[in-house]
Amino acid sequence: MGARTTPTARWRRAALALATLAAPALAAAWLWSSLPPLDLTAAESRSTVVLDRTGTLLRPFATADGRWRLPLDPASVDPRFLALLTAYEDRRFRAHPGVDPLALMRAAGQWLAAGRIVSGASTLSMQVARLVEPRGARSLSAKLRQIARAVDLERRLGKDGVLRLYLALAPYGGPVEGLRAASLAYVGHEPARLTLAEAALLVALPQAPEARRPDRFPEAARRARDRVLDLAAASGVVPAAEAEAAKAEPVPHSRKAFPMLAAHAAEGAVAQEPGRAVHRLTLEARWQARLEPLVAERAASVGPGLSAALLVIDNATGEVRAQVGSAGYLDSTRSGAIDMTGAVRSPGSALKPFIYAMAFEAGLAHPETLIEDRPSRFGASYAPENFDLTFQGTVTARRALQLSLNVPAVELMEAVGPARFIARLRSAGAGIVLPKEAAPGLPVALGGLGITLADLARLYAGIARGGTVPVLRRRLDAPADAAILPRIAEPVAAWYVADTLRGTPPPESALPNRIAYKTGTSYGYRDAWAVGFDRRYTVAAWLGRPDGAGVPGLVGRVAAAPLLFDAFARLGGEPEPVPRPRDALVATTAALPPPLRALRREAGPTDRLRIAYPPDGARIDLGAQEGVPAGLALKALGGTLPLTWLVGGIPVAESDRRQAEWQPDGAGFVRISVLDAGGASDSVMVRIE
Repeated sequence: MGARTTPTARWRRAALALATLAAPALAAAWLWSSLPPLDLTAAESRSTVVLDRTGTLLRPFATADGRWRLPLDPASVDPRFLALLTAYEDRRFRAHPGVDPLALMRAAGQWLAAGRIVSGASTLSMQVARLVEPRGARSLSAKLRQIARAVDLERRLGKDGVLRLYLALAPYGGPVEGLRAASLAYVGHEPARLTLAEAALLVALPQAPEARRPDRFPEAARRARDRVLDLAAASGVVPAAEAEAAKAEPVPHSRKAFPMLAAHAAEGAVAQEPGRAVHRLTLEARWQARLEPLVAERAASVGPGLSAALLVIDNATGEVRAQVGSAGYLDSTRSGAIDMTGAVRSPGSALKPFIYAMAFEAGLAHPETLIEDRPSRFGASYAPENFDLTFQGTVTARRALQLSLNVPAVELMEAVGPARFIARLRSAGAGIVLPKEAAPGLPVALGGLGITLADLARLYAGIARGGTVPVLRRRLDAPADAAILPRIAEPVAAWYVADTLRGTPPPESALPNRIAYKTGTSYGYRDAWAVGFDRRYTVAAWLGRPDGAGVPGLVGRVAAAPLLFDAFARLGGEPEPVPRPRDALVATTAALPPPLRALRREAGPTDRLRIAYPPDGARIDLGAQEGVPAGLALKALGGTLPLTWLVGGIPVAESDRRQAEWQPDGAGFVRISVLDAGGASDSVMVRIE
C-alpha cells in the first residue's frame, strides 16, 4: 500500500497552493516596476519577402541567422486554426489580462489533489513572453517574470498584437518559425485555407517542435494532431464526425520547398534595396507559375545545356508582368542562376522592323512599296544573302518584312543610315553594344550589334503603343511613366509595322493573324529570338547557351516562335490587334503616290534632295486667325520633280515646284519628309506650337 498523506502535509500543500495563486499578482506588481523595458526589435524581425502585384508570395529569404520567419496578419489565417489554437492552448485568451486566474486555480487544485503537476497554466501571452525573452532555467522566478512580461505585452500590444507575435514566433522545428513558414513547409500552401487536419497539426507542433516534426517523426506528429482534434470535438469547437474524418487524413512526411517564383526578379529587387522587408513587384504570380514550366520544357526539348528566357510587358503601363530569367534557377547544367533577360546578345533579324519603321516615317517606303530581293552588292564587298540562300525577286515591303528577307532590309538600312538607326535605338533607351573596332555599318541590319531581351521587348512594346517606348516598371510603387517618353517611330509608321507583322506566317500548329511577331537568329546559331505583341501585351522569348556557344539548328522560327505562341496562349484572353490611326494610308501598290510605288536608290550628290525649310529641330509658332492655324511653308532644294511631301509617313502634298504648303491640325512634334521622282528623300523633325 502506498503511504498515506497526513493532514499536516495536506494543509501544507493547500497553503502552498494558495500562495501560488496569490504570487502572480504580487510578483507582477513588483516586477512591472523593477524589470527593464522589453525590447521587441529582435522578435519583430521577419524574413524578407517578395510579393506579386496581388500580394501573393513569390519568394521569401531567410533571416540573417538562417531562420524562416514570415510576416503574417491574423486576419489572413484560416479561422478554424485560430479556433483550434485557443481551444487547445488558451480557451479564455480573449478574456484574461495575460494571465488566466482560473487556469492557475485549476493547476493548483490538480497539484493539491494529485501531489504533482498535472497541467500547466501557461497562456498564449505567457508563451509569447517566453519566446520574446527566452530564459534557460525553469524556475519559479522565471515563471513570475513570464507572467509580468505577459501582462506587459497585453498592455502594450493588445490581444491582436500578442496573437500576431505568436503566429510569427511559434517554433515548428529546425529553422522554421511561425505559422506561415510552417504552413508552407509542411502542408505546402498559405495558412489562409487549411483543412481541419492541417490546422490541428499546425496547432500541435509548437508544444514539442523537435519531437513532433513531421519530416522526422511523422507518427508523433500524427498522435499530437489527433489529440488536438479530440479536444476540439470534446469542447464542441468542431463536430465529432468531422474530427474523426480529419484523423484519416495522412500526415506529411517531408518538408516542402518554399516558393521560388520569379527567382531572378526577386533576387534583383532585394539586391536593389537590401534594407527593405517587403518588396511588391508588378509581376503576376499565376502567370509565373504557368510560364516557368513552359520555358523549362521548351529549353529541354531543344537540347542539353540550353537556357531560355521570357518577358511579358503590359504595353499600357510598361509593367513587367512576368519575368523568367532562365530554364531553371537551380539547374546548374543550364547555368540557371544567370538572368538571361539582362544578358547582351546578338538579335539577328529581330531589329528589322525598326529599320522599316524609320523608312516608312521618312517617306522612303510604304508597306505596299515594291522592293527588289535580288543578289546585290553594297560597297566593295558586302553582298548579303537570305537565310535559305534564295531570292524572291520583286516583292512588297510588307512581304519582305514578313519573310525577313535580308537584301531589302540592308537596302533600307543604307537609305536610313546605320548611324541614324543606332542613334534612334539609343534615344529610345536601348543599351546598344557595338563592336569596338568599327563604326556602325550595314551589317547592323542583320544583327551585328548587342542588345538585351528586356530592351528588345521595350522597343517592340513601343511599336504596339504607337511609337512611344515605355519605361519598364518592376515595382508596384514605382512612379508612373514620365510625361514625355522616347519615341521609336511615328504613330502611322508604327502601325504599318504592327499590321505587317500580324500577317507573318505563324509556326506549325499555330493560328495565323493573331499576334504581330518577328523572329531572329544570330550568326553562328548562338541565339534564337521571337518577340510578339498585341494591343495589350508584348512577349519576348530567347533561347541559347548562356556561354555564347553555337548550337547547330538553333533557329528563331523553329525554337523560339513556338515558345512565344504558347506563352501568349497561357496569358489567357483573345489577342487584340493594335488600333489603326485615322490617317494611316491603306492602299494597293498602284494607288500609292508614284514615288512610293517602288524603292529606288538615292539620287547622286550633285542634285541631292534636301529640305530647306523648316530646318531639322525647329520650333515653329504658326499663330492662328479666328482659331485656325496658319499654313506651314515647305521648301526643298535639289531632287527631281515632281516632289511628294509627307507628314508622319502620310502624303500631304504633291507639287511640280520645290515648295508647297501644309495645314497642321494641332501642336506637337511632327516628322516632315519629301520624296522626288527618282526615289530620293529627306526628312526633318520639328515642333509645332
